[in-house]
Amino acid sequence: MGMHMVSVGIITNIKSHLYVLLATLLVAGSFLASEKLSSLINPISLTLLRFVCSVVLLLPFVLIKNEWLHKVLIMLPRAAIMSFFYSLFFICFFESLKTTTSLNTGTLYTLVPFFTALISFFILGTAVSPAKLLIYFLGVIGTCWVIFNGEIDLFLAFSLSKGDFIFIIGALSMCSFSVSMKLLYRNDDMIVLVFCTLVCGAIWMLLALLIFGQPFAWHLVKGPAVFNMVYLVLGATIATSYLFQSATVTLGPSKVMAYTYLNPAVVVLLLLLIDGVAINFIILPGILLSTLATIFLQLDSTKSKAPS
Repeated sequence: MGMHMVSVGIITNIKSHLYVLLATLLVAGSFLASEKLSSLINPISLTLLRFVCSVVLLLPFVLIKNEWLHKVLIMLPRAAIMSFFYSLFFICFFESLKTTTSLNTGTLYTLVPFFTALISFFILGTAVSPAKLLIYFLGVIGTCWVIFNGEIDLFLAFSLSKGDFIFIIGALSMCSFSVSMKLLYRNDDMIVLVFCTLVCGAIWMLLALLIFGQPFAWHLVKGPAVFNMVYLVLGATIATSYLFQSATVTLGPSKVMAYTYLNPAVVVLLLLLIDGVAINFIILPGILLSTLATIFLQLDSTKSKAPS
């Protein structure tokens, strides 16, 4: 019986890691799809449209089971908290880009795994050893190497602006979203939890749209842009929400967020495969370093306190 439980646990962990790898690939693809849509409508409205379309697609699955429909009302308060952090990240991201650059935000986003580990330490009781801190540092170096294309001058010229501090708040919100998934999970049906998170996320994004006075302009998404929108809804919203939330429950927020170090490398790979953009060999050491940091963080056996 004991060996069977161990085997099940190992299989579950492997499946969770595969979930995060797939989600990381889908998220990287979303950067490319969002870039092609960003010139049509404002990013806040674009995110709201993603959430609304995702909710509409998931609604029939929730309505099929009476027990799931009942659980929606129970989950909504917890989902409202989780989706608040998730939505706040996007709001801060879009607002920060008014006074900073995508290079700066990409650099600051490398701090997310470390921030997540710190929050997990205080909230979940997950230990952060000196060796682990060193690995986080190496991961930051690796991803920055890729982001700055191996150019030291660009890295040395990096400085913080008002927009950067806004984005740091967003990065902390993303960390809090990941930790809250672990903390507020109650053996929920994952489809229902994803649905509730997206419903509440749509509400938060609608409020942001009204506060910032941005137009909906959804009618501008037509022609080839529809295919990019379909990818964002199915791949980068529904699928990634399910994959990330499922994996976080099993692996914990620190290990899931550690895969953030792979994002720049995966984007470079997709640019090569989809748009034929050649890989600059100067970034290969950075890709190797960030990959090793991710692997080492997955080998960490530290356990967090289970939510009560």
